[in-house]
Amino acid sequence: MKRILSLILSILLLASLLAGCGGKQNDAPQGGADTPAGPAADPAPTVDTGRRANNEITVGISQDLDSSLDPHTMVAAGTKELLFNVFEGLVKPTSDGDLAPAVAESWEIGAEMTTYTFKLRSGVKFHNGQDVTSNDVMYSLTRCRDEGYVPALAEADIAEENGNIVITLPAANTEFLASLTCAIIPADYADQATAPVGTGPFKFVSRQAQQNVVLERFEDYWGEKAQLDRVTYLVYENPEALAMALKGGAVDLYAHLGTATVSQLGDDFTILEGSMNLVQAVYLNHTVKPLDDVRVRQALCYALDRQEIFDLTADGKGWALGSSMYPAFRKYFDESLVDLYPHNVDQAKALLAEAGYPDGFALTIKVPSNYSPHVDAGQIAAEQFRAIGVKVTVEPVDWTTWVEDVYKGRNFEATVCGFDASTMTARAMLERFTTGNGKNFIGYSSRAYDEAFEEALRARNDEAQTKAYREMERILAQDAANVYIQDLVDFVALRKGLAGYRFYPIYVMDMSTVHYE
Repeated sequence: MKRILSLILSILLLASLLAGCGGKQNDAPQGGADTPAGPAADPAPTVDTGRRANNEITVGISQDLDSSLDPHTMVAAGTKELLFNVFEGLVKPTSDGDLAPAVAESWEIGAEMTTYTFKLRSGVKFHNGQDVTSNDVMYSLTRCRDEGYVPALAEADIAEENGNIVITLPAANTEFLASLTCAIIPADYADQATAPVGTGPFKFVSRQAQQNVVLERFEDYWGEKAQLDRVTYLVYENPEALAMALKGGAVDLYAHLGTATVSQLGDDFTILEGSMNLVQAVYLNHTVKPLDDVRVRQALCYALDRQEIFDLTADGKGWALGSSMYPAFRKYFDESLVDLYPHNVDQAKALLAEAGYPDGFALTIKVPSNYSPHVDAGQIAAEQFRAIGVKVTVEPVDWTTWVEDVYKGRNFEATVCGFDASTMTARAMLERFTTGNGKNFIGYSSRAYDEAFEEALRARNDEAQTKAYREMERILAQDAANVYIQDLVDFVALRKGLAGYRFYPIYVMDMSTVHYE
């Protein structure tokens, strides 16, 4: 029954999206060898007759990349997810949640945890053929520090000593090493935004906006080389076009699928199941009325029925969240916050009446139309909010509009989206909500929250820091900063004959281990 409901919901949502977006389709021309056909072109040959012989695959993605591919300035999680294959830092994350040596061969941490000395790996090359030097590393780290791209480096002293890189912090930071996953890039290269160059297992080849991105195996990679020769990413912002591409043989791998699409794929694919490692919520703009009133926000939290969202969109699967932290961050995740606002329509109505809105109010929820999990959750949440008298309009917008209008422009009342951690640190999840932070697009401000963050930064040991971060989560939940929903189940479709896909505890898609059986 749940699968039938999910399919019906997806059909209805698709119809509303096509109506709201004018039924726009990508209309890509047929390309040559280095410019493969875009999503609207004729179906590509099946994996066995074409791509397998060339040791290449096609991967579907639901959004185009950021306009700039510079690893230090990219914004969208989808861009970071793809370019994980192109860039590396001094260290790199592993699929089991550890940090492994990358551009740095090894490191030593001083007894006070304020001095980090990195021995650079010899023989590392950039994709343009240049050797990686200590000058490139110094350039990359100081750029991240001086431009504010890596907050943990803000007050760090960065120096070169006998070919090693020495970073000195003003105080101990138990999370600092994870910040050094920031990309090492050439010091004398000016085209990162359009033709990025890194040190990863794949190198960038080409990009056609709104159509595709092509990566190739980097033969001079310092570590274990990628097993595929070539990966072509095709952009499918229309869910129906994606389903057709999967079933028609044009796409070999796709992550973040909804259950409705999964149910249509049949036996041609292996369906892998993990978690997306992000916080999906109805994010609320605290600078607009009546969302500036905590009672109104709490009413929306009480109105939410997460289990219904799970049942209708993912066959009952998902990880319920109560704050801006997901379960993969084991020691930081506070499961007790999930039950802070149990589904209670009467309590929600009482809070609205107390706040002066006994008859409800009007609310527009903008959703990125290319992400069906967010569209689906937004539609269901809207119905639940209507049950307490809130007059909700769901407005689908394309991804570019969402980034410019909602995230950057702050021109919204509410939106459904998900936020991930760029590094495997609690700071990456929670710092965005501090007062005045450039990523604080909801306009949240709390003195107690800011003080807890400062306490986390001052902590001299892991226990004290963890306690401060968990306090920040509690404050967000009690303030009903957002209507928290879930860390979504992540369905990955992998065409039969392919293997080696790994899930990570952060939002990345590592293609280096994928291979033909």
